[in-house]
Amino acid sequence: MNRCAPFSFYTERRLVLLTGRRARNLEELLKHLGEVSGACVFYHTHQQYLSHHFERPLFFNDFASWAGRALQERRLAEQLAAVDLLAHTTIRQVREEVIQILRARLEEPDGGVRACPPGDEFHFCESQSFIMPTGQVAEDVKNFFAKIAEVSNLCLFFHFFEARLRLGRPTNDFSQWLAYCGYDRLAWAIDALDPYAMTLGELQARIVQLGQQSGLA
Repeated sequence: MNRCAPFSFYTERRLVLLTGRRARNLEELLKHLGEVSGACVFYHTHQQYLSHHFERPLFFNDFASWAGRALQERRLAEQLAAVDLLAHTTIRQVREEVIQILRARLEEPDGGVRACPPGDEFHFCESQSFIMPTGQVAEDVKNFFAKIAEVSNLCLFFHFFEARLRLGRPTNDFSQWLAYCGYDRLAWAIDALDPYAMTLGELQARIVQLGQQSGLA
């Protein structure tokens, strides 16, 4: 078993910016989606996981929510909501799958006909993140699980969602560090959690529970 370097917990502050792009129908949504930044795609597929950390909205990603609410495209909304974010390791892959779904709908006889009511346009946003240490440092694995129970939702989101997908990493920061420390089985168990199927509070509780089952929390 490796001697662990301390694990430093980080958090982020976000500044949400309007891009000036907006869509009234699926054609415009598709056009802009192919041109906006990766940060914009990440924001619209992930921001609801952070803003609804104690509850599950009907549709987690903004594209699905807008299609269902503003365009009354229930079937399309369900298809967009079914995009498996956990199966992708880059934002580019997420963007491509959403684009494929939109293109398939537009190729249907009635695809792209419906426009949203005035005032219900889809406004493309992106967030600029400012990363900073929380001041919480785990000296060893047992202390790591004690700290996990105390970290904020922003900290959890950064280490579990942000570091894996936006930065193109194959796993989350917690599993990567635990594997380095020699706890491969525990690292795999945490990596196997589906953060998109639970709230942040539930995710935090499951990580703590895995530590307890291993006798480390």
